[in-house]
Amino acid sequence: MKKKRVYVVPHSHWDREWYFSIEDSNILLSENLDHLLNVLERDESYTAYVFDGQSSIVEEYIKVRPENKERLQKLIQAKRLFVGPWYTQTDSLLVHKESVIRNLLYGTKIAKEMGHSMEIGYLPDIFGQNAYLPSIFRGFGIQFSILQRGIYTDQLHGDVNFIWKSPDGQSVKANHIYLGYGPGKFLSSDREYVQKQLLPMIEKLEEMNKHCDHLLLPAGGDQVLIREHFPKTVAELNGIDPDREYVLSDYETFMKETWADESFHNVIEGELLATEQSRIHHTIRSQRYDIKQMNAIVEHKLLHVLEPLAVIGQTLGLNYPKAWLDQMWKQLFDVHAHDSIGGCNSDETNEAILFRLKKINRMADSLMNVVKKQIARAISNKLGKENIYVFFHTQPRTFSGVVKGVVFTKNPHFQIMTTDGKPVQAEMIAQRHLSGGKKIVVTAEGEKEVALPGYYRTEIQLHVKNVPPLGYCTYEIIEGQTDLEKRVRVEEKWIENDYFAVSYEQGTLMLTDKRSGETIRHFFRLENTGDAGDSYDYSPLEGDEPIYLEKAKLLSVEKGCLTETMVVQHTAKTPANLTERKANVKSSELTVVTTFELRKGEAFVRVRHEVENKMEDHRLRVLLKTPVANPKTSFADQGFSLVERSVDNPYLANWRERNFAEAPVPIYPLENVAGVHDDRFVFAVITKGIKEYEVLSETEEFALTLFRSVGLLGRDDLLWRPGRASGINNQVVYTPDAQLKKKLDFEYAIYAAKEKRDPKRIFALIDAYRGHFASYQLQTLNTLEERLDRFEIPYPIERAPEQFSLLEIDNDAIFMSVCKQAYDDSAIIVRLFNPTSEPQTFTVKSPYVLSIVETNLAEEEICEVTESCRIDAKGYITLKLKVMRDNEKM
Repeated sequence: MKKKRVYVVPHSHWDREWYFSIEDSNILLSENLDHLLNVLERDESYTAYVFDGQSSIVEEYIKVRPENKERLQKLIQAKRLFVGPWYTQTDSLLVHKESVIRNLLYGTKIAKEMGHSMEIGYLPDIFGQNAYLPSIFRGFGIQFSILQRGIYTDQLHGDVNFIWKSPDGQSVKANHIYLGYGPGKFLSSDREYVQKQLLPMIEKLEEMNKHCDHLLLPAGGDQVLIREHFPKTVAELNGIDPDREYVLSDYETFMKETWADESFHNVIEGELLATEQSRIHHTIRSQRYDIKQMNAIVEHKLLHVLEPLAVIGQTLGLNYPKAWLDQMWKQLFDVHAHDSIGGCNSDETNEAILFRLKKINRMADSLMNVVKKQIARAISNKLGKENIYVFFHTQPRTFSGVVKGVVFTKNPHFQIMTTDGKPVQAEMIAQRHLSGGKKIVVTAEGEKEVALPGYYRTEIQLHVKNVPPLGYCTYEIIEGQTDLEKRVRVEEKWIENDYFAVSYEQGTLMLTDKRSGETIRHFFRLENTGDAGDSYDYSPLEGDEPIYLEKAKLLSVEKGCLTETMVVQHTAKTPANLTERKANVKSSELTVVTTFELRKGEAFVRVRHEVENKMEDHRLRVLLKTPVANPKTSFADQGFSLVERSVDNPYLANWRERNFAEAPVPIYPLENVAGVHDDRFVFAVITKGIKEYEVLSETEEFALTLFRSVGLLGRDDLLWRPGRASGINNQVVYTPDAQLKKKLDFEYAIYAAKEKRDPKRIFALIDAYRGHFASYQLQTLNTLEERLDRFEIPYPIERAPEQFSLLEIDNDAIFMSVCKQAYDDSAIIVRLFNPTSEPQTFTVKSPYVLSIVETNLAEEEICEVTESCRIDAKGYITLKLKVMRDNEKM
């Protein structure tokens, strides 16, 4: 009879930060890696060690131990020490799809520079798996994946080896580490350990490997030191257990040998969110909302504004800020580690995460400031005009719409004109006079203060038309002429545009789709409940009754030529904390101020909430009434298409009897949008940093979780999560900052229509709401709004055209997810995707593009593109463009 082979894989799972700081982690790393190098060099029988599939540890170690770089490189090259393919172990459900790809790009490149990047899509601990991970792994040439969380046992059909398939049809060969990443952490040849601990685990693995003689035993844990005795212990186990062969190995060897010897046909498709074997922490997506919000702001700014803006600048002759972007992305990858972005950390760590995000945001603003100013000065030189306003659009299709801006003028009266003298419709939101301050003049008599005249700061809405694709257009500020139209306060109780009307009637709100005439009455209310959970999970408080904020007070209605707004307020007496909730005491007050905004030409309602949170241990959700009757499924964007989810999880009925690790509640993550639909209606919500929703089928409401407020890192025996506390469970860690007792704001948009759901329409709405724009006024009145304006900078290009377009895509079912400089050279990388269920073809139109090559996600060339491109259903393509600079164009 053939022996079962047990592959013992020694490893360390290395959290970048958690209940400890990133500084703690890095200092520990230097000590542990010193020891690891010594052990591996001393003992040739120690064949391999896996360092958590991360490359960040290489860079951190070399910073403090540069003298050990060659030693480290030699072991990595010999495949005795495995790093990569990740830069950090990112959470794949809380960050942008392009952040996941970029994480792997940096991780694999750095690891390969050191000798080898582990060829495993390694997912030992992240809280659920993105549906597109198989496809993304294949884009980096990775054929295998090893993962822990998110799979139901009955999906496996008796074997932990399976084929994992993405929505676009790409797949990897996968292994589910059924007992987690630490069953062999305390591996020993002690007879009692073997009989009572090891063999029962091995027998369980055999039960879950009915068609396979190869068993994987991960032998590691969090931040563990290398177990020097493992080679000796493995040899001794072969003497103790005659029925099996034990080998000290690595994940690559295990997967290659297992899939070479066996044929596995079970296919599991899409995202993996099961809570049976491992906790997924469904509601971690609303924990530390401030971190999620700031991350969404930074990701959007980097991916959809700064990088394409820098590409435009590069084409015009500016330098692309690659070194700065490398720094910013690596800091962001630290934020994206699963505990970090989850917010399930100590207050000290969360404070550092938020500071890191603010730092990246400031860097992005400064880089954008420089690029915009350099381009604007070159345009000014070409036009011979000084007071210009440049509007940049960073998507590959022509744009028209209403956008916000700020203008500085000496005169309160001004007009915005095209450069050929045509007025641009604009609306004044607010205007205030600012002191000009003083400047210091050096004279023969010494320094003198000279008072500067005051000026006006005006917030405007501007109706731009036909802005070129992936480019810009220029306007002129003419002072002293016709006043801008102003948005004024009115006594009416409704707002409207061509698509929607929002109306107020006796404390309730109604939403009307003007195209169909359908009205949703009482479409908006808020729900507040106690949260007896911890940083990982919301937990209902037994006996708690939700507090509903249903009656609104109308505060104002304002109307202008481009926008209309309605502001309402909801207020309720509430418990201050869990103690008061249990005693039914309400000594606090919850006030939510909501602004509804309708802009000319926009097919959605903009919503903004402002909350000053004074309460503890609670959850706040907005409940939106939908036109969809008895919804059975919901949808959300994930990766490059929409995923469909069940409103009622069938596993919820008997999860306790089946000993699930956590209740499989149908509360889901979203990247940008989520909603419900049927044959008649579609209802969707597009968010900015809000990451969690649930569909309430009984009331036909869409519940969007605004935030959770809790003050403990871990807590035992939650209602939806029995047993030990998650995270550190031998000590209570208080996190008062996680109560979020501060001012919070939330933004999203509502779309409702009497039509069938169209992915093309949904993704177009995402782009329209999120806004892929930047603007810049060349002026000298204010040098604080754009902070680097007060300093002198060089101007590498003398002249630039007043209007510019780098490229255009000729199919409106195709969307761009990234536009940046390539990792290894100055070519341009553009990634385009097709969210529809049909193949799509397109061509790239550009006077600047010299050649186009298709690449994989690793930016390795595949083939030259000479005609149109095709993207399969729910798929994507990466193109590498060689682009001439504007001054080279004939």
